[in-house]
Amino acid sequence: MAHPTFPPLYVSHGSPMTALEASAAKAAWERLAQRFASGPTPPTAVIAISGHTLTREPVLLAAPQHEAVHDFSGFPAELYALRYSAPGAPALARRVASLVERAGLPLHVLPEGGMDHGIWTPLRTFFPEGHVPVLPLGWPPHWSPSQLFALGQALAPLVDDGVLILGTGAITHNLRLWAGGRGAVDAPEIPESAAFRTWMAERSAAADWPTLLDYRRQAPHAAHMHPTDEHLLPFFVAAGAAGTKPVGLRLHESVTWGHLGMDIYAFGPQAQALQPL
Repeated sequence: MAHPTFPPLYVSHGSPMTALEASAAKAAWERLAQRFASGPTPPTAVIAISGHTLTREPVLLAAPQHEAVHDFSGFPAELYALRYSAPGAPALARRVASLVERAGLPLHVLPEGGMDHGIWTPLRTFFPEGHVPVLPLGWPPHWSPSQLFALGQALAPLVDDGVLILGTGAITHNLRLWAGGRGAVDAPEIPESAAFRTWMAERSAAADWPTLLDYRRQAPHAAHMHPTDEHLLPFFVAAGAAGTKPVGLRLHESVTWGHLGMDIYAFGPQAQALQPL
């Protein structure tokens, strides 16, 4: 029996407070949740690649059950009271390991669990009942975009099995801009952020992957918008999972604090089905 398939996604998760507070991005998450709920079946599993689960080599967390990890500090008590759990996917981990190793890439499988906030905050909205199995994939932040794109390509056969490949991070992420005070959450967007986000959207829609994979050198204000780029790199894993030259469509765009981009992308031929979001 064929499974419904889902385009790989890159979701900017922003502050952990997105789990509690209303925002344009949270509303987009809720619309995505409606799309998932309206289909004949949900994804068979989610492989989640977050900007917070960083490892020296790729690692699958293949515990039979996962719980939310509150991997942050300085937030209101009600955020720490939130819980989210989901089954793991140990059997899927074995198939993933086979695919990745066949691609000539290293991969470790550990019987450990846990979902960082880059994973559980969107999943809590997408699948509030916690019924979709989750397989967190830790990844090396020192890998290049090309290496991570290749990792995504190794995962591509799983899309036909109904697996949702979900990368999370932030399309722009320079927390140093908060130095001296956060300012207003609805502050006007700074020009550097707008230029970088527009460049990413245009190059993605053109499927210009040679340029995108060289974004650090070619994108406007790349180092300013990503002093370290672990929040952008999951974008390339999700993109690679859609094939050799996938179109990347920006489904949602918004900014908080004037510089923290909350854009959402879908990749590949099925991305169009999620528009408008």
